[in-house]
Amino acid sequence: MGLKIHSWNVNGLRAVLKKGFLDYLDQANPDILCLQETKLTEGTYDPETFKSRYPYQYYHCAERKGYSGTAVFSKHEPLKVSYDLPKTEHPLEGRVITAEYPDFFLVNTYTPNARAKLVRLPYRHQEWDPDYRKYLKKLQRCKPVIACGDFNVAHQEIDLARPNGNHKNPGFTDEERTRFTELLDSDLIDTYRHLNPDQTDAYTWWSYRTAARKRNIGWRIDYFLISDALLPKLQQAAIHADVLGSDHCPVSLTLRD
Repeated sequence: MGLKIHSWNVNGLRAVLKKGFLDYLDQANPDILCLQETKLTEGTYDPETFKSRYPYQYYHCAERKGYSGTAVFSKHEPLKVSYDLPKTEHPLEGRVITAEYPDFFLVNTYTPNARAKLVRLPYRHQEWDPDYRKYLKKLQRCKPVIACGDFNVAHQEIDLARPNGNHKNPGFTDEERTRFTELLDSDLIDTYRHLNPDQTDAYTWWSYRTAARKRNIGWRIDYFLISDALLPKLQQAAIHADVLGSDHCPVSLTLRD
């Protein structure tokens, strides 16, 4: 059967629960589910909602109410779970959960957006991206890494519908793309692009404006990255564009036993 992991920026966990989220869980039935942009606050969620499906649940909430946040649901108990990047100067926005399993580290990631007018690009380019890369490199010295989530960057022109005109927009600046290249150069593989090198029109996020999803005017900014050492186990990497409920769709990874 293999190990099946899904990742989804749900744009609000409580909101997506009203849009068929439990039906998606029952149909997809991943062994591990990583969520981004949960928008939860401590004490505002009920783990019992998912306990029958996922006995092991880990939530990381931002200090700011209704903002950011990540979660990991697992059928298998991790050896250890940790939160955030090691550098404490990063804002407390609930962006990283690391679950250690016997054969790998799973790093659920919600990368900061550069925002309109690129007001947060300096933080993203000079602090977050370098520290995140260093963190994954440190983990890889111990065991292989699976890094997944919303990385808020379309790496190549093939990864968005309209590259022309977007080179100075959040998610497709030279700075963000260069940092993502550097991340992949740290012995990591973009699993979907590895298996589908020439696939066009494959996106994971669509703006709510101008009926972009209906017209498939999208961006591929959600990824599963794996250490080179896991490549022999790579069975499938998929984009589930038919799953609605958020402006993102789920992505998945399947590893052979």
